[in-house]
Amino acid sequence: MTHKPRALLLEGIHPSAVEVLEQDGYQVDTRPVALSEAELAEALPGVELLGIRSNTTIGERTLSRSPDLKALGCFCIGTNQVDLETATARALPVFNAPYSNSRSVVELVIGEIIALSRRLTDKNRLLHAGIWDKSARGSHEVRGRTLGIVGYGNIGTQLANLAEAIGMRVVFHDIADRPAHGNAQRMRDLPTLLARADVVSLHVDGRPGNAGLFGRAEFARMKPGSLLVNASRGMVVDDAALRESIAGGHLAGAALDVFPVEPKAQGDPFESGLRGLDNVILTPHVAASTQEAQEEIGWFVAGKLLRYVRDGSTGLAVNLPNVQTAPSANVLTLLHRNVPGVMVDLNQVLQDAGLNITAQSLATAGDLGYVVTAVDRPVRESVRQAIAALPTTVDCRLPG
Repeated sequence: MTHKPRALLLEGIHPSAVEVLEQDGYQVDTRPVALSEAELAEALPGVELLGIRSNTTIGERTLSRSPDLKALGCFCIGTNQVDLETATARALPVFNAPYSNSRSVVELVIGEIIALSRRLTDKNRLLHAGIWDKSARGSHEVRGRTLGIVGYGNIGTQLANLAEAIGMRVVFHDIADRPAHGNAQRMRDLPTLLARADVVSLHVDGRPGNAGLFGRAEFARMKPGSLLVNASRGMVVDDAALRESIAGGHLAGAALDVFPVEPKAQGDPFESGLRGLDNVILTPHVAASTQEAQEEIGWFVAGKLLRYVRDGSTGLAVNLPNVQTAPSANVLTLLHRNVPGVMVDLNQVLQDAGLNITAQSLATAGDLGYVVTAVDRPVRESVRQAIAALPTTVDCRLPG
């Protein structure tokens, strides 16, 4: 019986990923929830490809116990749940889906902005309680109001475009130098944005420096009666300070899709000091959870994993130099220290072995370089071992 390579997909990853991997000959094991470190230690032996979402933590201990693992896929945007430094040291590429679910996130944010501005949460609650409250008190159009976007990356720019389309003014702040879309205006700093915006929407990443980015000082700088939306990372917002600001009447409402501590499994209890507040929308980390987004994420990340194991392509890997390769039958990959002379040494070994190079792609990032070499004949294991023995080599593999 022919041995099938194994893949493990956790947290209910969309069946599109299973289909892609199975079509390429993988035996795919799926789990509906995240696994603990101990459970991963039992499940990972023999697994070549691992797929996770945001609730699975992959640390140094897990990676050190996974000798068969070739690549890791985060079927989401964020990768802060993975110890990228250890993954890089192990020459383990980590792929994610930076674009596939952005439209889903943006649509949810737009819907929440309208719902909060019209106080639909209150109207819905009262009518379900049998109370007819036909009043315009506290209800506003979003047209003409100012949206402040904190974090102007892929999601932030798409949000700006849709917000302008429904008549909002847009201001933004980002630590990176990003060009403005449409009529959006860059604010020189965060306090300036907070003083201008009627609605503040957060779209920053999970780097440690963003922890506690919004606390009492930031809420105090926001305009009285303004709104907050957070669909980025739970640790960005001090929930206790947010509760004080809403309960005290300074902010008119908020919508949160992410929280500092989130339940691990479907149906687990959810605790938050924000529960029970008027005009506060709480959703269980579902901004990207549409059928369309999850299906696209499934085939996109699975495809990236397969391209790496087949052809050595690291395109869009978050922790290795990015090399896009064309499919080739005879490929050798080399992750190496980024110092002079590596290519000379590599090509000399190939020349001594009588191999003719048909294509070669190199990229460097910081201290590392990554090169994919296609040759005219199969590469013998002795040749790979000779390259692996070079003093600058970090990892040398024969994909396929």
